[in-house]
Amino acid sequence: MQGLILKIDCPDQHGIVAKIASYVADHEANLCEFSQFTDDEHSKFFARVEIDTSDLNVSLEDFISGFKPLGQSLSASWHFREMPYQMRTAVLVTKTDHCLNEILWRTKLGEMPIKITSVIGNRDNCQKIAEQAGIPFHHINLDGDHREKGFQEIKKILSDENVELTVLARFMQILPNWFCDEYTGKIINIHHSFLPAFIGANPYRQAHERGVKLIGATCHYVTSELDGGPIIEQEVERVQHFHKPKDLMRLGRDCERDALARGIRLHVNDRTIIHQNRAIVFPD
Repeated sequence: MQGLILKIDCPDQHGIVAKIASYVADHEANLCEFSQFTDDEHSKFFARVEIDTSDLNVSLEDFISGFKPLGQSLSASWHFREMPYQMRTAVLVTKTDHCLNEILWRTKLGEMPIKITSVIGNRDNCQKIAEQAGIPFHHINLDGDHREKGFQEIKKILSDENVELTVLARFMQILPNWFCDEYTGKIINIHHSFLPAFIGANPYRQAHERGVKLIGATCHYVTSELDGGPIIEQEVERVQHFHKPKDLMRLGRDCERDALARGIRLHVNDRTIIHQNRAIVFPD
């Protein structure tokens, strides 16, 4: 569809939906989807709007710029994205490849409007997978004294490739605070459990020793607070008494793949709005 996605948040007030709908109708566009949420506790309004602009009576640029007086009158923050599009995405990996393979597979199926610009790894285990998919692979040394220089190299790659989204697909490195601040709201991570839970080494062994009945994975935005960013998506699997740690690892990988894929899809389709330490998510 030729059209626009509008994301908007503002103080809650009377008539927001009517004003947006009137603006769209006045320009002979068509509302295809209007998802909204009101946070009563903070008196905040959030919405995601899909607009068919095929019969627009002005140029697309004029429609977008013409929204400014309305947005300002609502004291709103807003963003338009033109459809169709492909979000330029880089994938960071270490040794494990199941999340990378999931992203490549779903991208090939056309499930997500992304263009994978490169795969970046601090180990070369995933290089062959990237190259077989026809995607450049960058091996960056992040060990010891190379850490700061390595992250500067990654920043340069993201800049040179005009990357809009960075996905940590089991990238086993803690990002520097400056890196997190530079790309606020533009880095997605997959964590191998619900958060916070079983923090530290060998989480599946800890889960097994505690006799957990559910195992899960959490897809979240990255912030300078380790594993503390806004949660986008979570997935769970039931654990039985006869499951061993290796079974939990298998179930965990399934959860990680599914949660990460859904989290990416929600982000790239502009179905998330970050508010404080929470992600408002409009399901697809």
